[in-house]
Amino acid sequence: MDLGLAGKRAIVTGGTRGIGRRIVDLLVAEGCDIGFCARDQKQVDGAVDALSNSGRTVIGGTVDVTDDEASRNWIAETATALGGLDILIPNASALASSASVDAWRLGLEVDVLGTVRAVEAALPFLEESGAASIVAISSTAAVNTSGGVRAYSGVKAALISYLSGLSTNLGSKGIRANTVSPGAIFFEGGVWDVRKREAPEAYAAAVARNPMGRLGTPEEVANAVVFLASPAASYISGTNLIVDGAATTRVQF
Repeated sequence: MDLGLAGKRAIVTGGTRGIGRRIVDLLVAEGCDIGFCARDQKQVDGAVDALSNSGRTVIGGTVDVTDDEASRNWIAETATALGGLDILIPNASALASSASVDAWRLGLEVDVLGTVRAVEAALPFLEESGAASIVAISSTAAVNTSGGVRAYSGVKAALISYLSGLSTNLGSKGIRANTVSPGAIFFEGGVWDVRKREAPEAYAAAVARNPMGRLGTPEEVANAVVFLASPAASYISGTNLIVDGAATTRVQF
């Protein structure tokens, strides 16, 4: 299938590790010019170097998405440098795993307000696109209760609601908005890699709970994100796509 992404321009926040990095790689492979950001300059430089021979425009930035002015300016400057913007993928997450006030504050600042800032800064450019799309990264933690109370679950649920609202309010402007909710995803240095080493029983239980008998990969999530972002999904908006190997124990609707 031709996704229709050749020549499109995309921005990804949190684009140097795990799911974010695989999204960046796949967008570039599909012919997109791209800008991405993260907080670690070394990781940003490494990703830019790895993509330098792709034949596409690749712009990396070191940005803290909780810095309102810096975040908005980077989105606008990068979209301008790309010659416009067709796709926005807010992926940065604080992974706020506790239920403390500080965890809630951090999760809201990074996951929710970081996404809001990116969307608001990108909208003037997306409105000029003929194939505009926003895909935010939520989590199955937002739709399936498991374990204790976590700020992470609440802020990810807020993203689904926010993107649903955007879909109905921006549809007349030709802008689609969706979320993708990954389940347990394994990659080196990620949460489940740490858990496998430090809490092997919890890791084994997660594998056992999954009907497929394994955890997912960043590539599998990236495939879903890039499809939803692409013109091939031109009539899909306001959806939350679960990518979890059927681990979520509810009817999807």
